[in-house]
Amino acid sequence: MVKDNRLMESVAPLTGEYAFEIWDQTSEPMEGDVIVPFAYEEWLCREIGKGSINPGVHIWRHRQGTVLGQRDFRLPLAGAAMRELKDQGWSVAVRISGGAFVPLDEGVVNVSLLLPNPEGRMEHLADFQRMVQLLKDTLLVWGLPAEAGEIIGAYCPGEYDVAIRGRKFCGIAQRRQLRASAVQAFINVEGSGERLAGIAQRFYETASGGSSELDYPKIERAKTASLSELAADSDMTVDAFVHGLKQRLISLGGTVSAPPAAPESELQALVMSLRERYAAEGE
Repeated sequence: MVKDNRLMESVAPLTGEYAFEIWDQTSEPMEGDVIVPFAYEEWLCREIGKGSINPGVHIWRHRQGTVLGQRDFRLPLAGAAMRELKDQGWSVAVRISGGAFVPLDEGVVNVSLLLPNPEGRMEHLADFQRMVQLLKDTLLVWGLPAEAGEIIGAYCPGEYDVAIRGRKFCGIAQRRQLRASAVQAFINVEGSGERLAGIAQRFYETASGGSSELDYPKIERAKTASLSELAADSDMTVDAFVHGLKQRLISLGGTVSAPPAAPESELQALVMSLRERYAAEGE
């Protein structure tokens, strides 16, 4: 297969120097504890850092999960807001990567670039740009002009928000280990962006006690959309998007493989470690 050199450079080091795999777990949304896929990626990164498995791209969904950033967790009534979400059937977790509150449902596709970093280089901006370029190139198939830059009023705001015509559909965070890193994107593919933004807005209203003076994202629901809303005349579905993403990755030399199986004892230990780090009333 002839590789697209421009795209190859955009997602290096997943290509060229390293073979990489594509681990697709989107056929059925995950259920239960939303921290589990993050613990699994912690394990994957450890193994990638040791050279035990190839780098990879992990693609997954969750049926009903909410993921807080560390600053969200420190809001004065975060515990009450978390309990409210759990009472509504949401699984709740605090992630150790960057970013802020994100709701996940069946229409949200999570994509993680799991990269080796044997020399411990600090290349976080380049890693964000790799994800942005990968998504931009994937969406060219639909003629969608995605651009990166903070969207004020969207939830989980950041310099590498990805948007179309000023409406955010994707946020990106990063987690670094000693010898590997994970660049994690949530992509609103199907459903209502405003509905998801409303869930985030309600969380902050409760967690802040209604105070507008605290430092947290001030959400405008109309600033968030899904790709299906932004490409209303297209066939944009979760299945179509994942297929397009995988085709792009295959063109770069990726191989679709079964996800590596983490030993259950190691995975549960990581889940407990992540939970204990942010143990709080309501968790």
